[in-house]
Amino acid sequence: MPARDSRPSLHVAARDIPVPASVSPEAQAVLAIGRVEFAGYPSQGDLDGWRAAIASRDQAVLAMIGPRAEKIAADVEELRADGVPVYAITPQGVRADDRRVFLEIHGGALIMGGGACCRAMGLTAVTRTGVRTFAVDYRMPPDHPFPTPLDDCVAVYRFLLRDHRPGEIIVGGASAGGNLAAALILRARDEGLPLPAAAVLLTPELDLTESGDSFQTNHGIDTVLSESLMPANRLYAGGHDLSHPYLSPLFGDFSKGFPPTLLAAGTRDLFLSNTVRMHRALRAADVPAELHIVEAAPHGGFFGSAPEDRELEREVRRFVDAHWMAR
Repeated sequence: MPARDSRPSLHVAARDIPVPASVSPEAQAVLAIGRVEFAGYPSQGDLDGWRAAIASRDQAVLAMIGPRAEKIAADVEELRADGVPVYAITPQGVRADDRRVFLEIHGGALIMGGGACCRAMGLTAVTRTGVRTFAVDYRMPPDHPFPTPLDDCVAVYRFLLRDHRPGEIIVGGASAGGNLAAALILRARDEGLPLPAAAVLLTPELDLTESGDSFQTNHGIDTVLSESLMPANRLYAGGHDLSHPYLSPLFGDFSKGFPPTLLAAGTRDLFLSNTVRMHRALRAADVPAELHIVEAAPHGGFFGSAPEDRELEREVRRFVDAHWMAR
């Protein structure tokens, strides 16, 4: 039966999707919780409504990740990098002469995740890399749409380049953070800046046009992203073309240069297509790229509670250790 936009489509009968026995008991327990439900998005012009919705979602996210983050043994310093707030997080035990740094860009649909959430996500990021991490608390909509968030991330990268060789820096992020990490690299390249040693893009939001297959096939199956993010995408874009590579890095020209990249997603992730398409685009441009797909994982994995999460953390640690310059 043809879809409303006249493209051919396949009708799938309504059915129950069981929690698979192929994953760990911890992962099964997360999937059994069901969908994380949020209230719908406000209209584009309702800025107060957006501010309230963002604050509510931030509270919910912090309640989920905050307790785990506070158990991580690390020192946190709040500083400003050319005016941009940054949480400089140093895991306990890191040597004073260790020059390696990870530039962490937080997720949150490009509209949320700042402040205390940024700090908590930065803390969880150090468990994957084990090095000093700069978590960027970039400005966001509704008050600061594109290109301001990207401007802030590029500013922090420039700040790090003053004291570090490019080979000492790896850039990464999850979800919206993966979008900004990839966009930062494309823009840094276009502006003539040296590229970082590598990129880590976890379940990245690389296509704001939402053109990939998994936006349809995993719709309603992903228990974390249970709806299209298009209203947030449009708010973030502020009227700019969603297909521009600085907004949707998937559509960038990687033949002009891009660092070795690790990508990860789950089979139930709404952003699965973003991840596999980016992997193919990088490989087509002869960019070294690894792809890790986690069985049954929704967007973002299993909240750090399952063996599958720890397996991916080990893969990230192996990857970054292989790509930083010699200590």
